[in-house]
Amino acid sequence: MPSSDAAPDSPFRPAHRRGRSHRHHPGHRRALRGPLAIASALLLLIVGALTLAVSGGSEAVAAAAPPTGWTTVFSDDFNGASGTGLNRANWLYDLGTGYNYPGAAGNWGTGELETATDSTTNVYQDGAGHLVIKPVKNAAGQWTSGRIETQRTDFAAPAGGQLQISASLQQPNPQHGLGYWPAFWAMGAAARPVGATNWPGIGELDIMEDVNALSQHSTTFHCGVWAGECHDPDGISSGLQACAGCQTGFHTYSVIVDRTNTSAEQLRFYLDGSLTYSVSENQVSTATWQAAVDHGFFAIFDVAIGGSYPNKVCGCTSPSADISSGAGMSVDWFAVYQTTGGSGGTTTGTTTGGTTTGGTTTGTTTGGTTTGGTTTGGTTGGTTTSDFTAGVTRVDATHARISFTPTTAAAYVDVHYLVNGANQQNFRMANNGGTWTQSVGSLTAGSVLTYWFTYEKNGPQYDSPHYTYTQS
Repeated sequence: MPSSDAAPDSPFRPAHRRGRSHRHHPGHRRALRGPLAIASALLLLIVGALTLAVSGGSEAVAAAAPPTGWTTVFSDDFNGASGTGLNRANWLYDLGTGYNYPGAAGNWGTGELETATDSTTNVYQDGAGHLVIKPVKNAAGQWTSGRIETQRTDFAAPAGGQLQISASLQQPNPQHGLGYWPAFWAMGAAARPVGATNWPGIGELDIMEDVNALSQHSTTFHCGVWAGECHDPDGISSGLQACAGCQTGFHTYSVIVDRTNTSAEQLRFYLDGSLTYSVSENQVSTATWQAAVDHGFFAIFDVAIGGSYPNKVCGCTSPSADISSGAGMSVDWFAVYQTTGGSGGTTTGTTTGGTTTGGTTTGTTTGGTTTGGTTTGGTTGGTTTSDFTAGVTRVDATHARISFTPTTAAAYVDVHYLVNGANQQNFRMANNGGTWTQSVGSLTAGSVLTYWFTYEKNGPQYDSPHYTYTQS
């Protein structure tokens, strides 16, 4: 998957094996004197820096203090006694099969099958510093599971600052997992009073989703209106990416809401401190972005069974008859951090090779990987993922060429695009020696091309994230 080092002022640090647990909360997070005291403080800073981005292992770990410029807003290490529930002053249990509001969608709007409970059969602390959410099937074939939210809904990035929501968790690892759907996500505060009947306009940040026990994960931004700028219900998404070891060890999943430049805001998603996907404000209208991003959020953990996402990926109706019961998602820690300004920002100029991360990049990218999803001017490189390399090349003043080179030979590649947001076009691309191409005409300087792909890989069909290109 595309990745990059964390920004210098980001609260991500290298991982090490741990001794106590800390995590980011749904909606969100977490003085000595004299020569000996100074030395002790330095040692604590080093140890703390090493413990925040966690990868692998099964022991709980404590969260490090945030680095300079960041403050801890909320955190929970789930240190309760074995078999106990959560602190209800901090956590809200969703119950049943949907919000109990007039007009709220049943089965949480996704078609998932489980009934959410507050029973310690489904949601409990294990006595070793972990929260466990466990779906269980009874003798009659009915499923119960857990879905919890932070009581707080005010986790927000201030204008000129940033918000980070993070958790260290281990995905469920069932023997037969077709239909499992673990998730760690956040929803705009305005959803709660009306049972999310104002979705997707109030915004949703899917920080970690996996389906069917694939040991993968996807990140997604939902906004606007149904079938609108964010292409909901699918959203603007990374699609499923490789996540090696994510079912057998703890890994840290995070989103940063970056408002350091309020005219060029950005969402950045990370796995173990490495950037995996980003969404920039200019990919949608300003009004849509502000309604979805510039406000408070609450965080959610749940493990669903069946529903639209597992069904879409498998091309079937889940769960399977042989699905395993009782494989839990384990959360080591949850935390929310905030800055009031400083890091991130805007990079202006030309990048040749390498990877551009953080902020907004304006100029020409040649080679390497652009993680922001937006290219201004002509490009001879583009976006690289584990599945493909894609980009747009300026041919002349009125024409550009979209290209897609799959890592694994594809039986077909379709491209979908809009010019300046109007009249979606859909084409089966032409295969030229393993690189698929499609020409676009009638462009002018400043024309914005939004494009994405549907492609075959070893039989199944996949959809790519959405990208934009501006004709120079």
